Amino acid sequence: MKSNIVFTYGMIFVLLISCSTPKEPEDTSWQFDPALETKVSEIVSSLSLEEKGKLFYGNGKFWSAGIERLGFSEVQYADGPLGIREELGRHSWSPAGWTTDSATFFPAGGGLSASWNTELAYKYGVAMGAEARARNKDYLLAPAVNIQRSPLGGRNYEYFSEDPVLNAAFAVPMIKGIQSQDVAATIKHYAINNQETRRGSIDVLASERTIREIYLPVYKAAVMEADVYSVMCSYNRFRGPYVCENEFLLRDILKGEWGFKGTVMSDWGATHSTVESALYGLDISMGDGGEGTYHETYFGDPLVEAVQNGDVPMEVFDEMAERVVRVLLNVNKDDPTRKTGAINTPEHHKLVYDVASESIVLLKNDQDILPLNTGQIKSIAVIGDNATQTLASGGFGAGVKALYEITPLEGLKNRLPNTEINFAQGYEEEYERRGFVGIPDYEGNPELVAEAVEMASNSDVAIVFVGGNRQVESEAADRTTMELPFGQSELVSAVAEANPNTIVVFVAGTAFDIREIEGAASTIVWSWFNGSEAGNAIADVLLGTVNPSGKLPFTMPKKLDDSPAHATNSFPGNETEVSYEEGILVGYRWFDTKDVEPMYPFGHGLSYTNFEYSSPSTNKSSYSSSETIELTVSIENNGDVYGKETIQVYVQKNNSEVMRAEKDLKGFTKIEVSAGESETATISIDVENLAYFDEDSMSWVVEPGEYTFLIGSSSRDIRGSITVAIE
Repeated sequence: MKSNIVFTYGMIFVLLISCSTPKEPEDTSWQFDPALETKVSEIVSSLSLEEKGKLFYGNGKFWSAGIERLGFSEVQYADGPLGIREELGRHSWSPAGWTTDSATFFPAGGGLSASWNTELAYKYGVAMGAEARARNKDYLLAPAVNIQRSPLGGRNYEYFSEDPVLNAAFAVPMIKGIQSQDVAATIKHYAINNQETRRGSIDVLASERTIREIYLPVYKAAVMEADVYSVMCSYNRFRGPYVCENEFLLRDILKGEWGFKGTVMSDWGATHSTVESALYGLDISMGDGGEGTYHETYFGDPLVEAVQNGDVPMEVFDEMAERVVRVLLNVNKDDPTRKTGAINTPEHHKLVYDVASESIVLLKNDQDILPLNTGQIKSIAVIGDNATQTLASGGFGAGVKALYEITPLEGLKNRLPNTEINFAQGYEEEYERRGFVGIPDYEGNPELVAEAVEMASNSDVAIVFVGGNRQVESEAADRTTMELPFGQSELVSAVAEANPNTIVVFVAGTAFDIREIEGAASTIVWSWFNGSEAGNAIADVLLGTVNPSGKLPFTMPKKLDDSPAHATNSFPGNETEVSYEEGILVGYRWFDTKDVEPMYPFGHGLSYTNFEYSSPSTNKSSYSSSETIELTVSIENNGDVYGKETIQVYVQKNNSEVMRAEKDLKGFTKIEVSAGESETATISIDVENLAYFDEDSMSWVVEPGEYTFLIGSSSRDIRGSITVAIE
């Protein structure tokens, strides 16, 4: 048995009852290596004012100055949520026109987290870091870890989930994997950046408890568990100031409470001042200026002048330089022993397949159509534009020049060379151009629907591919509705009526309104923007070569108004600000606490086998605040095929003195169980992780009393429980 145990990285809370001074991180990481710190100080003290000044601003779209006199070449950055971006012109967003800059297309963050397998997250980070090094990059602008607050979020496909524990559980190993390859991971977008609408100006208002329990834990884990080298500050404001000049978020929390010693860089064009940004925590300003004018930007000559006239103290200037140099030393910049990386390797492509195949979610299989019995199938109608859609690039934002990308239609043909497979487009994409993005049309094409119905009625099986794409889901714009575009719901209904053996496969990064499809189809599968091997992975799940084991990393609402940010009418806010009225009740916390029935709950995902849970137990019946709870449960595979199951542990506080969610995810583990066999799953949860944030004392408090742990296959599919006492 292989067990992938998760220690809830994102919720490592500190018990602080008598005072509000945060606990200092232990001096065990790269940040506190005495020999390295001596070298950092020596280098910075040897630099002139002008040499230091060149370290803090981009001198190209994805470049900044090194220290040539000391052998540090210029610093290179790369976008990376989906793989290493193609090379751009030095001073523009246009491709440079290289023929050697293709890269592996990795599954997007939502797909990775849907695997619920953190071992894959580490391997994913290693592979992506190696590809960055192969292209001589020093900073990789990944992972993107913001909470999915609304189903309409334009960048939801990049982000891991709606849950802080799940977010941190994937961010930490991915960062460690990236940085193992001598490249700086850059976690983004710090912080409380959960919408694209007016992202460059919106002022976010949220309570202290809300940000501490929901929106900041993943960043805390990145700093204190993964020792992340770089943090990118976001475009938005928070309680007034822009985040990139926000003293509370940058100086007080990130660099103060958490002891972050790396660099804070701005998102491209997110810097709005010189003195305030320098004083309050920004180290590198990117994206401003152009050829011949970079030195005139906020962190160019104006910053040096601010130091000379005393507006920015030399100590602050030197601290900024130390942070830049510290990162360069830790990635072994220009060291002969530095890792050189590898790109587009068979190993990376195999990893992409592993992530994709383990992330696909079987939402519904009422008629047991899946897995397909190919011995009884002579013809398959493959319907829908998403069957041939490529997703490595598109819309606004970073993409990948993929070496190759297997579409679902290609995957099915690869796996079924002797089966008649016919394709009908089913719907066509039409957009109205608005700014950087296109707004999709929601009307279907009757002629294409009729063609699809005709083909489906003359085939043994119909597989309809619907959902989103990189234009429908895009940076720089939130969606305005959960409705499926291009008449896809009507297409599915028509095809399912013509052929009862209809399988619906979604390819999407976030939730859609699927009520009509849910009523029409007996079989629904959910895939993602899943990388170069997505088509092969989908085919293998449909054929049963792979037993699906993905679980939803977000709640699928029946309708938009059921989601907390919309039920409270607080998304996307007004022209100037947005208030997070739902507080800590984000995602499933809202649905379960308010007793709102979702279409599919957080953590949901079926299998081709059945798993029975039994004998939940803990190593003790009562615990002190410094102890760790060891929870075990027996999992039996009482079906006919091998499978993987993710055991999720949620907590309820009985008779709490403060408002709490009905349940909170506190840990999970994914295990493999052979047919007819049983395995024991173990999950460890520190008692400190049961704390809530007390706004009066500004500290984490573990409330004494009884806590019930709910063990299940999703937030709504609870298979057992056990209650313990906390002293």
